[in-house]
Amino acid sequence: MKNLTIENIISAVKGKYFGDTSLLKEEIASVTTDSRTVAKGCLFAAIKGENNDGHDYMEAAAEKGALCAIGERCPDGSSLPVIVVKNTVEALGDLAAFYRSGFDIPVLGITGSVGKTTAKEMVSAVLSRRFKVHKTPKNLNNELGVPLTLFGLDENIDFAVIEMGISHFGEMRRLAEIVRPDMALYTSIGCAHLEFLGDFDGVLKAKAEMLEYLPENGVIFVNGDNETLRKLSCKQKIVRFGVSEGCGVTAEYVRPLGTKGMELEIVSGSRRIPVRVNSFGVHMVTSALGAAAVGMHMGLTAEEIAAGIADYVPVGSRSGIIRTDLITIIDDCYNANPTSVAVALDSLSILGGRRVCILGDMGELGEASAKLHFETGVYAANKGIDFVITCGELSINTAEGAKSSGGKVVYFENKEKLLAELPKLIEKDDSVLVKASHSRRFEEIVEALKKL
Repeated sequence: MKNLTIENIISAVKGKYFGDTSLLKEEIASVTTDSRTVAKGCLFAAIKGENNDGHDYMEAAAEKGALCAIGERCPDGSSLPVIVVKNTVEALGDLAAFYRSGFDIPVLGITGSVGKTTAKEMVSAVLSRRFKVHKTPKNLNNELGVPLTLFGLDENIDFAVIEMGISHFGEMRRLAEIVRPDMALYTSIGCAHLEFLGDFDGVLKAKAEMLEYLPENGVIFVNGDNETLRKLSCKQKIVRFGVSEGCGVTAEYVRPLGTKGMELEIVSGSRRIPVRVNSFGVHMVTSALGAAAVGMHMGLTAEEIAAGIADYVPVGSRSGIIRTDLITIIDDCYNANPTSVAVALDSLSILGGRRVCILGDMGELGEASAKLHFETGVYAANKGIDFVITCGELSINTAEGAKSSGGKVVYFENKEKLLAELPKLIEKDDSVLVKASHSRRFEEIVEALKKL
């Protein structure tokens, strides 16, 4: 890794070193927080979690060839050199900031209430048509994941796309301090983390903390269809994408292709780029426009942008299509909030056949939780969803909302009861959307559907 000697690490994190001083000029090969992934020459960061304490695994890390550890204490009898700091997670952030400062490459920070990972993947697919791109792996977008992402940079990288997720005020400021992005992309502001951020304006204020660390000549790509984001103002240049009036990158001739994706023409001034998105969901129009906006700014040709958008594939349980002999499953159970559920219902509503949604509890919605669940049920019924199945303590409100608007509804208080009745609820040729907060583990329902 570039310039990460033990000596430089000690300086970057302001730590105290306990170990062989002859190793101070040695350079680490990688950074990990997981003792199972320790490799020869790595830096092992010991983090105390809810169930495990990384400090207990320092000796195991030494046996696997770790060069050094960083932690909040030096365990008795440890043979591994240790840099002791007050807080390991904060120290990793400081180290990542030091490491990132050694790279003079464009860095795009991506944030929003929903659609961050989709935007990250699609932008990366477009830029990869010309550049060597480093992107956030999986969804490592928090105070621990962002530093680990940055440690993946090397001298072969031309461009970095970093996903940045937060749930409290001040967290984005810290992430931006570490990442120092040159550009930012805002996907949306919606019903996420309201328990901590209060309302949409609070979410916007928290997300906008990133802009404090962008250079004045930076560029901000903003979803111009999002009502709250239209309030965003800053000293940097704003490029708005969407289908609303005033968007500089917009879409025409959108043609849905069911679960196979859609075709559209991206328009920016005199430029017209016919593209095909090979992924399900009406929200993919917005994602494609955002990726095209970044691509245009970076000088990509129409052919490169179209090819990059066509390359995009969803990751994890995000609008993934699973076809069985009996049904079509829309696996969108990675996470959920009222905004993302509404988008998923919009996409489900344009499909043929019987449209079924299985919706679970949505977390971190604060005092408005019951109301927001109820409104989600109303929305499902009003979108013409044929059968609304809800499950969970909070989701009784979703069922009541759908029922109040004339929807066909069934409610289960827990997942076990739903799974037992599932074979009786699903019919041949159904299109079935599965969505809930990640903590509800609705991937178990997806697996059960696949076996019907």
